[in-house]
Amino acid sequence: MDVGVIGVGSMGKNHARVYSELKSVGDLFVYDPLPSNAKRVKDYATVCRSLDELLGCVEAASICVPTKYHFQVAKEVAKRGIACLIEKPITLDLDEGERLVELLRREDLVAGVGHIERFNPVVEEVRRIAQSPVYLEIKRHNPTSARITDASVVADLMIHDIDIVQNVLYQGRKMNRMFSAGDENVCQAMLVYPGSVVSLSASRLASKKIRTIYLEEDLATTEGDFMAQEVYVYRKPDVYSSENERYTQENIIEKVLVNKVEPLKVELKAFMDAVAGRRPFPVTPEEGLKNLRICREIEKGLA
Repeated sequence: MDVGVIGVGSMGKNHARVYSELKSVGDLFVYDPLPSNAKRVKDYATVCRSLDELLGCVEAASICVPTKYHFQVAKEVAKRGIACLIEKPITLDLDEGERLVELLRREDLVAGVGHIERFNPVVEEVRRIAQSPVYLEIKRHNPTSARITDASVVADLMIHDIDIVQNVLYQGRKMNRMFSAGDENVCQAMLVYPGSVVSLSASRLASKKIRTIYLEEDLATTEGDFMAQEVYVYRKPDVYSSENERYTQENIIEKVLVNKVEPLKVELKAFMDAVAGRRPFPVTPEEGLKNLRICREIEKGLA
């Protein structure tokens, strides 16, 4: 299958690299209005001079342009009947998102949204382990970067964890309340479900990169690291001891065997499989739009 990447900046160049490594991909085409970006992938991709030229060559495409152009570019791709994977967030605003979802549905195209963390093996392991969480905390903190200029920290970083909560760990559960505080670069959000509280934090001002998940249940606590792709489970055997009036609790600690992978490679392979089999992509445009709606609600608490 011949594939295109539209926009080969910081994320698009990774899409191009991974596509070049997939056996299911035939010829690879890229387009970026900045020649300096396109040059970075010219060793394994054909550089097109226009979007129209690229769309005339491919059966599927990744859309990795800045968020403010997602709607415009995805609309052109859809009108040509080409399957597309749109980097998150699906669009810049809700109106565009709703119009795009309707267009994709009308054209009956295989389409998805690139929430890459959904394909991190840590997410599947935590989903498998979790039975009835009473508390969930996810931290996603980044050092300062010039990579994103048109999205708040919520739509840039926290949206990954919104997707994990809404569409994986708490799927089908109704949220009771939502609280948030922060600014464009730092945000803390609290989502309240029946019998459970979810705390999400995201920052673009950190000195240390953090990607962690922490989950408490009645009989166990689970910790995961998205970057190291490690998961630990702490179980209570109800064994206590005291020495010199200092109390200790013994826990059973399990290290979960995680099949470490590159999430982007899993994501793009899933996209290729979906297009080839005319099946829905795991992260649907409707889910991408739902994630964006929650982002906008959380952003109301930003200063």
